[in-house]
Amino acid sequence: MLHWTSAEDLNQYLLALFDHPYGDVIALKHHHATMKMRTDHRHIRPGNTVSGPTLMGLADVAFYAALLGAIGPAPLAVTTNLSINFMRKADAGSAIIADAKLFKLGKRLAVGEVLLRNEDQQELIAHVTTTYAIPPNR
Repeated sequence: MLHWTSAEDLNQYLLALFDHPYGDVIALKHHHATMKMRTDHRHIRPGNTVSGPTLMGLADVAFYAALLGAIGPAPLAVTTNLSINFMRKADAGSAIIADAKLFKLGKRLAVGEVLLRNEDQQELIAHVTTTYAIPPNR
């Protein structure tokens, strides 16, 4: 069961929590969220590629969105682990898509993955595995 009526409702919640939530939730399903981030000069490193910290931030927020979609508002849910494997250059001229999926949702922990790719390509930029701690009284 989803705890948000739409991706737009979740976007409004994320915007209230964060100054800049790394992009927009464009799809929300059971234990799954897809985000889209348009990059600009602030996200680019030498070599005209999107920086690693930008990609990690997007992955983190995308997984958080998937988690919130499953459990509802939990502002104190936090990342306990995030591991990223960079596979290819993230092209600076294209938006980045993050597909986040929860594999296991327990009472105190959620585990899953995020797949990152450029919007106009199918090949993965990065594969992320992550774990979030869920507060007991959210």
